[in-house]
Amino acid sequence: MSTNAKAPVIEPGNLIAILGGGQLGRMAAMAARTMGYKVRVMDPEPHCPASFVVDEVVTGRWDDAEAARRLAMGASAVTLEIEQIGVDALRQVDAIAPLRPGVEPIRIIQDKTIQKAWLAENGFPVGPFRVVKSEAELQEAVPALAHRVFLKIGQGGYDGRGQARIGFDAAPTHESIAEAWQSLGAKPAVAEQALDLECEISVMAARNPAGEVRSYPAARNHHENQILAWSVLPAEVAPELEARAQALAAAIVAKLGMEGLLCCELFVTKQGELFVNELAPRPHNSYHQSERGSVTSQFEQLIRTTCNLPLGDTSLIAPCAIVNLLGDVWIDAGGKPNFAAALAVPGVRVHLYEKLEPRRARKMGHLSATGATAEEARERVLEAKRRL
Repeated sequence: MSTNAKAPVIEPGNLIAILGGGQLGRMAAMAARTMGYKVRVMDPEPHCPASFVVDEVVTGRWDDAEAARRLAMGASAVTLEIEQIGVDALRQVDAIAPLRPGVEPIRIIQDKTIQKAWLAENGFPVGPFRVVKSEAELQEAVPALAHRVFLKIGQGGYDGRGQARIGFDAAPTHESIAEAWQSLGAKPAVAEQALDLECEISVMAARNPAGEVRSYPAARNHHENQILAWSVLPAEVAPELEARAQALAAAIVAKLGMEGLLCCELFVTKQGELFVNELAPRPHNSYHQSERGSVTSQFEQLIRTTCNLPLGDTSLIAPCAIVNLLGDVWIDAGGKPNFAAALAVPGVRVHLYEKLEPRRARKMGHLSATGATAEEARERVLEAKRRL
């Protein structure tokens, strides 16, 4: 773990660059603008969600080192909202301006086969798994992992893409295992034993260049078809488990030596065990409600870490929840969701990402709400979504 004690504070008025211009980049840019920073983003799409709120968009693929170099020129610091950036592009950026979270943490996290092995080697709790680089290795792994396995592609998978389930609907056969391997493009993957889960939670940790670390309270998450459906703060787990989860996230962000945000997605088993599922070195869907219920939103915290400012207070002002709005909402409503009806629910706000084309399973926005309790906040967003 290293600290960067001599890193200067980047004052408002300076230019911050963001690798990625999706909804996370958009919301981070909005926080940066509120604090008085100028913002440039890089994205493959010139009309990406962030394009409507930033000073400049550099158009380039995630592995476009030349576009990454243009992004970094003249910037006081660079951060990211997506981890799938080519390592060469990251190095180009890091040679020009401070890259936060840093090249090495992103390299470790962006490939699940490396990430999972790193977690295990450093003594962090993970469920039984095997890294598989061939169909033969997967054929061996499935019985070793009790015949019920989630297979996750090493690089590029998100929101349920790049995943296969083995042994859930019927006992796995040689053919069904081969089919799962081919469905992921026959590329290196992680085979994970299915666990007996009580719930899924996440903890966001932040670390600035000065080495200050803060964790947010845990969020409780509910997935449908491997996509986050809703999330609520606080998670309302036992105090001892909450303390363990926050300490675990803080320990991982410090061990990585990151300068930025780290979301730790965690499994809680029915036996009370806590296992790391996945890491994300950026803002995360499960903390969108921090804009409503936390003293400091995850997006403001990202800007604070990027600019080496003191970290903001992570405590909760009020219970809060979000529900994701996928393209299905638009398609099923004939292109016109009833936002007025949703906003009639007390405490509800709508957050849309200005994505131009609704597609099934595509995140188009979210609803947020606060409440007197976590349950009330969750029920408010779910009721608002039903009214759409």
